[in-house]
Amino acid sequence: MHARRHPFRPLCLLGLLLTALLLLPNPALARPLTILVSTFPIWQLTRNLTQGSTALDVALLIPANLGCPHDYALTPQDMRKLAEADALIVNGLGMEEFLGAPLAQANPKITLIDSSAGIADLLPLESEHGHAHGEHQHGEHQHQTFNPHLFASPRMAALQAKAIAQALIKLAPAEKALLTRNASALDARLQTLAAECAATGKRLKNPRIVTQHGVFDYLARDMDLQIVAVIAAHPGQDPSAAEVLRLVERIRKEKAAAVFTEPQYPGGTAATLAKEAGVPLAELDPLASGPENAPLDLYERVMRQNLKTLSEILGSK
Repeated sequence: MHARRHPFRPLCLLGLLLTALLLLPNPALARPLTILVSTFPIWQLTRNLTQGSTALDVALLIPANLGCPHDYALTPQDMRKLAEADALIVNGLGMEEFLGAPLAQANPKITLIDSSAGIADLLPLESEHGHAHGEHQHGEHQHQTFNPHLFASPRMAALQAKAIAQALIKLAPAEKALLTRNASALDARLQTLAAECAATGKRLKNPRIVTQHGVFDYLARDMDLQIVAVIAAHPGQDPSAAEVLRLVERIRKEKAAAVFTEPQYPGGTAATLAKEAGVPLAELDPLASGPENAPLDLYERVMRQNLKTLSEILGSK
């Protein structure tokens, strides 16, 4: 005589199987990696690279409207962001001096991604009078202080984007296809913009200009602009009255075409210089800052406006 089969046994087995499956790790339900970015321009590059990704959650560390963070000090809120992040993408080349020890204190296990890593053809950091700072002594070693404002040049920004993409692929291999696709699209856009910069530079009648600080050095190299004077090594550190007089003399001697301000910083001293030297005053935006809800193509829009301004102010051959 055969034993009767329990009618609920298959249902019980099915329930146990479903429970076991739910308890197994599910990559699709894994927490996205939190990618913190130090500054606005690097954040913009990273946002373009990670567009469409659900595995990489990108956030900005410092306020979007800050500008170059040369003298920034971390806040308790910043420290909390760092503590919760899986990776931090920085500009590098000394731009983030404010991190230092606080980063190790907040999150010693964080993955640090330097967007300037491996980039050659760097420029030395210039002083306010246009002379290179040169090499600095550190014990028995010396190191050259390089200009960190790579992002203001589409050509150099493309190299930064490439470095970021490669690092993110190592961090999140499952996102390789998306990151590679986005990196290729962004590179094509930046290379097109770089070609426009070079072409515009060749048409300018008087390429000699004055800038607020060394943010446009790489763009100037790309466009064959001659920066004959820099108002301040660090924005916010206005030159003395004697230095202003020397700058006026230099502007006249070098026959500079214009003095350019940046929207991130007060332009009072620049306006005085332009008036005393008798040259036009205009604005160029390096996109060191921007709105929190910035469109992904903001960099291209701003840089093309810069090219229009340069053409209008400096004239054409």
